[in-house]
Amino acid sequence: MKRKKKRLADLPCSNAGAPRQSHQVQLHQPPGPLKKQELPPAASSKERGIHHPRAEAHAPPSHQPPPRRAAHPLTTTAMAAVMSVSAVVPPAAAVARARTLLCVPATARAPREMAAEVAAAAALGADLAELRLDRLAGFAPRRDLPALLAKPRTLPALVTYRPKWEGGEYEGDDEPRFEALQLAMELGAEYVDIELKVADKFIKFMSGKKPENCKLIVSSHNYDNTPSAEELASLLAQIQATGADIVKIATTATEIVDVSRMFQILVHCQEKQVPIIGLVMNDRGFISRVLCPKFGGYLTFGSLEKGKESAPSQPTAADLINVYNIRQIGPDTKVFGIIGNPVGHSKSPILHNEAFRSVGLNAVYVPFLVDDLAKFLSTYSSPDFAGFSCTIPHKEAAVRCCDEVDPIARDIGAVNTIIRKPDGKLVGYNTDYVGAISAIEDGIRATQQTHSTVSPLAGRLFVVIGAGGAGKALAYGAKEKGARVVIANRTFARAQELGNLIGGPALTLTELENYHPEEGMILANTTAIGMHPNVNETPLSKQALKSYAVVFDAVYTPKETRLLREAAECGATVVSGLEMFIRQAMGQFEHFTGMPAVDDKFRALSNSLDNPSAVKGDRSTSLKPRL
Repeated sequence: MKRKKKRLADLPCSNAGAPRQSHQVQLHQPPGPLKKQELPPAASSKERGIHHPRAEAHAPPSHQPPPRRAAHPLTTTAMAAVMSVSAVVPPAAAVARARTLLCVPATARAPREMAAEVAAAAALGADLAELRLDRLAGFAPRRDLPALLAKPRTLPALVTYRPKWEGGEYEGDDEPRFEALQLAMELGAEYVDIELKVADKFIKFMSGKKPENCKLIVSSHNYDNTPSAEELASLLAQIQATGADIVKIATTATEIVDVSRMFQILVHCQEKQVPIIGLVMNDRGFISRVLCPKFGGYLTFGSLEKGKESAPSQPTAADLINVYNIRQIGPDTKVFGIIGNPVGHSKSPILHNEAFRSVGLNAVYVPFLVDDLAKFLSTYSSPDFAGFSCTIPHKEAAVRCCDEVDPIARDIGAVNTIIRKPDGKLVGYNTDYVGAISAIEDGIRATQQTHSTVSPLAGRLFVVIGAGGAGKALAYGAKEKGARVVIANRTFARAQELGNLIGGPALTLTELENYHPEEGMILANTTAIGMHPNVNETPLSKQALKSYAVVFDAVYTPKETRLLREAAECGATVVSGLEMFIRQAMGQFEHFTGMPAVDDKFRALSNSLDNPSAVKGDRSTSLKPRL
């Protein structure tokens, strides 16, 4: 296939080819002069002014909270200054870092069940348990707290009695709530959480009776948005002014770039040795829960299991330990991830994190729920955000947002892999077309007699459903193999545009229902139709499938889509999207790491997709409390 003079998506992106500006958020170290670092490896701890005591392995908790560190107060003026990245001077001395703790909320309705949840959290490997007293039905403090806090306990306790006005379930007056929290302190609770709005009132209520071994967390929850850097600085100063032992700020992301402001708060609190829990709620804030150990967060929350979350989009403790390997995340950890919308269905974090772990790479792979690709890439522009997978709907925009694009990816007009070079430039590749086409070819060879030296696609009528990034990749690959390509799409103009570029006819999905010019055709669905949770949807009726000898579906959640099930019932050879997923991921792994992806090993790793704990072993070793 000759290179087309006309190429797709040649328009410049707002950040493509331009030097990285000094105001961009650099989220890889306590900010200093904004210079690029070699990649790999990340700068050492000493070079970055951070000491991360990996050698000081944490043992099971002694149930004693850390002694309060001498914290430098961050006034509103001071925080506003440090939040200006270009104005920050690197710390003069290394900052001691303890590992981020994993806290599991106990949310049961009965005290006995709550105690059982705490025991289960300990078995998972949590470092402490949050007792959500407001979730208990008929809670009687003097009856229930002695049982919940009886010693010996399997885990240290963080006691929270959250009022409804702060996102909890308690609807009574403050004084009975204060009495319960004070009783929890007297019974030996290691941590007690109180809301900023009533912190001064609660401290006055205690009259100096707080036990020395109990740490007071003063918290603020914003369920609407994430304030500006200046507003976060002011909030932090207000919480510190109460005399809190630990600051907690939880906000809500309206877009993923909001999380960058929380990361900056964490970094600067780390420099000033101010213990802080800083998290951003909902799907767009998910990365704050996984990456907080990289930026110095005091703890993160992981639910006991799905359905027992205490906040929106809270991951499970098991996923934090087994999928994201949170115990090993530190300041030098490289960050990779999948950019998409939606992205929660993706199995990429399971596969890539296990692959990184298998080769001993200090890296983590997370889901990035992104609305504006250019804004995301310019915000998270540090070399430590080293590479990205790109999925629906950003593959075509990625071509415009990269500084350099591999020739094949440019001809396809879609990028599914982005690598950040040491100089900060973004390079785009496409591993979809090889992954999908090879999967279809092997599927045909395994079930049909073919010529050994010629592609089984050569001369075949190859119908592609979808004209997005994946559709372009399949159309390009099939054309390269000698297939006669037809494009079908819900929007005819999009189908026609791609059809013109690859030299094939275009159809609407309605027209495709009655399209059967010959027998033995190949069908490839590249749309999200049929993807979880819409598993009962299909792009083509069962009746229409009777004209196809081979059917491929790029959707791999579920593994057997309705399209594939009905195609098999019609006698067609079916090829799962899981095959494409594994093969394109192997290509991405090689771009990410510079290491070869061994087919057998990658397929063994893919066994973890349905059961993330199956190949992980026991990674639930508890940590000591922070010192």
